[in-house]
This record gives sequence, C-alpha cells and structure tokens, in this order.
Amino acid sequence: MGPGYADYAFYSAPVRAIVTIWGAWLLSWLIAAVWTGRTAIQLASGWQFLCRLMVVVGMGLLFLRLAPRGPQALWTSPPALGWLMVAVVVAGFAFCWWARLYIGRLWSSSITLKEDHRVVDTGPYALVRHPIYTGILVAAAATAIELGAAESFVGLGLMILGYWIKARLEESFLRGELGAESYDAYARRTGMLLPFL
Repeated sequence: MGPGYADYAFYSAPVRAIVTIWGAWLLSWLIAAVWTGRTAIQLASGWQFLCRLMVVVGMGLLFLRLAPRGPQALWTSPPALGWLMVAVVVAGFAFCWWARLYIGRLWSSSITLKEDHRVVDTGPYALVRHPIYTGILVAAAATAIELGAAESFVGLGLMILGYWIKARLEESFLRGELGAESYDAYARRTGMLLPFL
C-alpha cells in the first residue's frame, strides 16, 4: 500500500508539482466559471450527468495512488521523465486556458447555447474542436504516466470516454441549433479531440 496523506513528502518533487498544478488549475477554473454569457437554451439530458460523473470518478481514480493506503505504482519515473511530465501538464492546462479565454463568454460547463452563439473555428479551435477537453486530457495522461498506477490509467480512460461522449452530445446539439451545414464544414477540417483526427 502507498504512504498515507501525512507522508505526502514521500512523493517525488515532480508528483508534488503535478498535484499543485492541478489544484491551481481547478481553483482558477472554478473562479472563472462566473465569467460566462447568458444562456439561451440548455440541453436537458441525463447523458450530461453521466459524462460529468465519469470525469469526476476518473479524476478520483487518476489520483487514487496518493490516497491513504492507495495502490502501489507499477513503476517509478526517473526525475528527468517526471519533470517532463510536469511540463506536459503545464502545457495541457495552458492550452486549456488559451481555449477558455479565447471562447470567452460563450463557454459553459454544461451543453448550452449562449446568446449570440456562433461556431468558433479560429485560435485553439482551429486545431481541435474541443481544445478545453484536449488540454485536460493531455494533463491527465501526463499525470497517469508520472503516478504510474494501474488505477490512474483506468481513471484516464474514464475521463477520455466521458469527454468523448460529452463532445459528441455537444456537437449534435450545436448542429441542431447553429445549422448542420456550418458545423459540418468545421468538423470536416478540424479534429474533435486530436488534430487531424
């Protein structure tokens, strides 16, 4: 079993850095949630709840190794790889924040149509259709590699599935509200979660 919470210093400096970065991102994201436009229409769907649940459970499993009596790591990363994963986590959240600032008041944590909503297909949205999800998943993948526990990879898988389902729901909703022709043209030239895919 892994060390208890009181033994947090036991973990490597890269692991502690990754946990700190996740905490800072989460806090800043919650604070920024108030900066959003007025909702015109919201998708009422139990699927949204399921997606959110999958992501939350996935995040819990991602970090389960750090819990008291948490699972053992399958490997221990050398310091150079650990710091590389810290850099990837920072890059993932930087991409995520770039997308959040770029979309501005059109952002919502739920699947909604904001007043004056439009298809955003420039900036980070020219690279992938859901750059916020991509940034979070990049950070989660680097975290799973550094933590090295099987449960972390199960959590990453749940997060990928949750965001993939939510992205599909969101796209179906936006096609209906903004017009399939304009959204389909955007989708043909831009990958959903990964560039060119």
